[in-house]
Amino acid sequence: MKYTFLTLFALLLFANATAQKYFSKTAHIRFFSHTSIEDIKADNYKSELVINKSTGAVQASALIKMFEFEKALMQEHFNENYMESNQFPKATFSGKGDFSQVNFGADGNYSIPVAGSLTLHGVTKNVNIKVNVKIQGGKITGDTKFVVNPKDHGIKIEDAYAGKISDKIDVSVKATLAVLNK
Repeated sequence: MKYTFLTLFALLLFANATAQKYFSKTAHIRFFSHTSIEDIKADNYKSELVINKSTGAVQASALIKMFEFEKALMQEHFNENYMESNQFPKATFSGKGDFSQVNFGADGNYSIPVAGSLTLHGVTKNVNIKVNVKIQGGKITGDTKFVVNPKDHGIKIEDAYAGKISDKIDVSVKATLAVLNK
């Protein structure tokens, strides 16, 4: 009986520990550049995101070649001339926030400050973002918005295209999260 109780207790402890991680393999990242000459937007629906509630860790990654544009030529220029996606295939974010206040088991809205590092085009910069977490009817969603300056990440814009690409790229991330079971 004593061993049964200890085994049950250990299983409950392990189940609780694994329920502390939430993930998405289909996070949506959109970037948008606005200038008076041209608007450019691209979407990536296959980004990965993990939130560890117990440690506060937030990890995200996106393959650069997965960004889709309205025009194939824009996508080609983005990958070859600007992002050099063969050399720098991935963008990553690694950060930390206090998710202890989020009750993932009940409906609610939370705004969590997250400090971390964004690595883009091989250059890492510190960023501070707000992650909005919404739980409704058992569905967990998260989103954030921030601005990236291409020059901060060593992305060179040719003079001929300087007026077509903004130095303030709006980035938004949206994800539906599920419990990570290992």
